[in-house]
Amino acid sequence: MMQQTYSDAVLPQAIRSRFVDNVNGLTMHILEAGFEAGPRPLVVLLHGFPELAFSWRKVMPDLADAGYHVVAPDLRGYGRTSGWDVGYDDDLAPFRTLNMVNDIVDLADALGYRSVHAVIGHDYGSPLAAWCSIVRPDVFRSVVMMSAPFGTPGEGRDRACSDLANLNPSRKHYQIYYTTRPANENMWRAPQGVHAFLRAYYHVKSADWQGNDPHPLKSWSATELGKMPPYYIMPLEGGMAQAVAPDMPSPDEIDACTWLSDAELSVYGAEYLRTGFQGGLQGYRVWMDAQNSAELRSFSGRTIDAPSLFIAGKKDWGVYQAPGAFESMQATVCTQMQGACLVDGAGHWVQQEQPELVIELLLQFLGR
Repeated sequence: MMQQTYSDAVLPQAIRSRFVDNVNGLTMHILEAGFEAGPRPLVVLLHGFPELAFSWRKVMPDLADAGYHVVAPDLRGYGRTSGWDVGYDDDLAPFRTLNMVNDIVDLADALGYRSVHAVIGHDYGSPLAAWCSIVRPDVFRSVVMMSAPFGTPGEGRDRACSDLANLNPSRKHYQIYYTTRPANENMWRAPQGVHAFLRAYYHVKSADWQGNDPHPLKSWSATELGKMPPYYIMPLEGGMAQAVAPDMPSPDEIDACTWLSDAELSVYGAEYLRTGFQGGLQGYRVWMDAQNSAELRSFSGRTIDAPSLFIAGKKDWGVYQAPGAFESMQATVCTQMQGACLVDGAGHWVQQEQPELVIELLLQFLGR
């Protein structure tokens, strides 16, 4: 694993890249802002898939200017964080949810903190942030979930995913596909190359792609799930590289993409070309892991009792991909929810597509 920080040219001036040793067996790469001015409340930002700590670069300086020590790690399995095994056949235990929570607790401890003012997670980082709040409410004082609601498990999910093959044309669920052995190789060795694959993947899940028209689904059924785009409910044949290729943006669309320049995309592309995707894919495999489910049953019925907030883009299918989760999160799971905000002009990558609006929402919540 690489142990080299980002060059200054990659990051906004207020952010530094460094390593923190002895974090639950990891050498953790972090991006950090607001570290210069002595003790400050700690805010931890958890990225999703296929992303990196770099995904938070547009919101970190403003949060630091507001008086917070802001830290975004490359999570276990990602980027320049090292100390994890990469292979499909390696032990999944280190990637189980409770151990990933331990990663964040140990990072805070290594930085000298006994508590975290807010843990904020996007995509894969959203349920991880929620579990941090449930498992260690003494450490994590508030929580923000972004793009992935934290709701009750969906009844009939397994049957619905199996029935997708019976649709015409036949389909499969991307989360199931991501647990399979070929998934990493398909994206890492994508025929169009990693850079072009990521460009198409980020494009189709953003507000830039005109095919996104998200709305609530009525139930966990193949018919309802089949209403989602091909990057969620994929063609039965082929992998994700093939699923997003038909919607590759044109050169003019790429030039017009102000929220993700080609230089910024190159940071992601270079990291994933080096590491592959299996480290991130382990998180999807853990969601299907019986031992992980058994560990989490110890917390069955627990609610998120810390102040909480949900943020997502209005053009993000992630809000509705688990039928009922968005509603149950607000009604029963979060007992101190301060709001569920859907942001205009954003799809799945809300903190990159509309950083100013996200910053405004976060500062209102953090300073409540």
